[in-house]
Amino acid sequence: MPQEQLPPGRAAIEAAAARIAPHVRRTPVMRMSGRDLGLGLDLILKLELLQATGSFKPRGAFNRMLSAALPAAGVATASGGNHGAAVAYAARALGVRAEVFCPVPTPVAKTTRIEGYGAVLHRVGAAYDEARLASEARAAETGALIVHAYDQAEVLAGQGTVGLELEQDAPEATHVLVATGGGGLIGGIAAWYAGTPVRIISVEPEGCPTLATALREGRPVPCPVGGVAADSLGARQVGGIMFAVAKDHVAQAVLVTDDAIRDAQRRLWDALRLVAEPGGATALAALTSGAWAPPAGARVAVVLCGSNTDPAKVAG
Repeated sequence: MPQEQLPPGRAAIEAAAARIAPHVRRTPVMRMSGRDLGLGLDLILKLELLQATGSFKPRGAFNRMLSAALPAAGVATASGGNHGAAVAYAARALGVRAEVFCPVPTPVAKTTRIEGYGAVLHRVGAAYDEARLASEARAAETGALIVHAYDQAEVLAGQGTVGLELEQDAPEATHVLVATGGGGLIGGIAAWYAGTPVRIISVEPEGCPTLATALREGRPVPCPVGGVAADSLGARQVGGIMFAVAKDHVAQAVLVTDDAIRDAQRRLWDALRLVAEPGGATALAALTSGAWAPPAGARVAVVLCGSNTDPAKVAG
């Protein structure tokens, strides 16, 4: 693995936090009775769905872009939606051009945000990998800087600031549940908590079992992509940088059904009037469905990582 692609440590994540602080929100932590969600334990919720652009993604996008010399051609990226919106938002804030390549099925709620932030949107292919190849070809042609959705050290360091904030604001947490797609968020959080007693639990839809499969096989491998959360968690395989962290510092990889994800979305709306997209509710679904049972005495934190969906689909 090249030196620049080594997983970030705490120092890199602390530097990222200082670098991106003027551009992102420090999202709140909510402590609540689990009874409100039909659970038998109290919870700590990290409300990253209140982040700028409606997901955690601006953290990594800003850190990548502020860590590099930005060329005249600007930046290029591929995304299922949330990362593209974050790159578009960061590019507008930094005064550079952005081109975003999204799969054709990307929800309108997400592509509208991308275009609203001023990026040039390209719809390419049926899945993220096709959009990624198109973005890389475009960057090779124009000289634009690639801002990868999850497999760049600077991106992981930016996402790791979620873990930094959570440890500072909820030091009592013993377990942290995080949804996994390509793995940038959980990779960054696991890198922050590496060497501590805190246990990081990955939660994935059954239709996108990227990390569970990689841990079983001992390396990132291609997986099927499908299900209700595929637009945000639908990478074909986890990134190599995050896997170098996850294989040692993610304690367990749990799979949940689409029905469990929808149920978790409804519970968040009914109890808290929070609109979470499917990917944003996936970590909670591990608890509400019983797919993961916390050990006695656990103080469980759940990262709610995204809100970019049509509210009518949640509240209806």
